[in-house]
Amino acid sequence: MALWIADAESVELRANTSEDELQIIIRSVYRQVLGNAHIMESQRLSSAESLLRNGDITVRGFVRAVAQSELYRSLFFETSSSYRFIELNFKHLLGRPPLDQAEISEHVQTYNQQGYEAEINSYIDSDEYIQSFGENLVPYSRGNRTQTGIKNVTFNRTFALDRGFAAYDAAGKKAKLISDVAGNLPTKIKFPAVGSGAYSNTGKRFRITVSKGSFNPRMNQGKVTFEVGYNQMSQKIQNIQKTGGKILSITEVA
Repeated sequence: MALWIADAESVELRANTSEDELQIIIRSVYRQVLGNAHIMESQRLSSAESLLRNGDITVRGFVRAVAQSELYRSLFFETSSSYRFIELNFKHLLGRPPLDQAEISEHVQTYNQQGYEAEINSYIDSDEYIQSFGENLVPYSRGNRTQTGIKNVTFNRTFALDRGFAAYDAAGKKAKLISDVAGNLPTKIKFPAVGSGAYSNTGKRFRITVSKGSFNPRMNQGKVTFEVGYNQMSQKIQNIQKTGGKILSITEVA
C-alpha cells in the first residue's frame, strides 16, 4: 500500500546495477517526474533509457529528458495554468513546494524570457538539486524533513501538493498554493475531497521522528518519536517547531 507521505527512501544508480535494479530506477523517475501518471509502453522514452543503461547520461540527465519530453509538456504545461505548472515543477524536480512569491516570479520570468527548456533546466541545474540529489539519486519528496534554509510552512504545503501514489498530478489544472504563497499566508492541511481518488489519511496514525539534541543541546544526540493521529499532526508539528525541534521524518504507522 502506498503511503500518502513517508520517510523518503532514496533510489540511487550505482556501479554494476543490474537490469532489474535499473528498471526500478527508471520507474521511480517516471513516477516522481510525471506525478504518478500511468505510462504506457509506447510513451516510454526508450532512447533516453538506453543512454542511461549505457552510462551515457546520469539519472539527472534522465530526469531532464523526462521533464523536457512532449509527454511532460502535454500533462503539465499545455493544459494547466502557469502557476500550477511552476508549483508542479518544484514538486517533481526539487521535491518541495515553492517557498514564496519571489521564487514563483523568478520562474515565471525565466519561462517568459527564455522559454520552456530554460525553465526546466533552472531546477535541474540549480545548486539545490545538485546538493540534494547529485547525479545519480532519483528526486523524492523532501518536505517531510526539517532542512536548513527551508521555512516551516513547507510541511503543510507539501501535504497540499503530495497526496500519495493514488493521486495523479495532472488531474488538477489550477494552482493549489497561489493564494497562500502570494499572500505569505500559512497553508492549512485539508482533508481529501470525497471521491477525489486521493489516499485517505483521516483514520491513520503517523510517527514523527525528532532529533533529541535539538530540544536540549546538553542531551546526547539521538532520536525521539511521537505518534499522533492525522487530525493532531499539524498541531504537533507546530509545537515541535516552537520548542526548536528538528524533524527528521514523518511516517505512517503500519
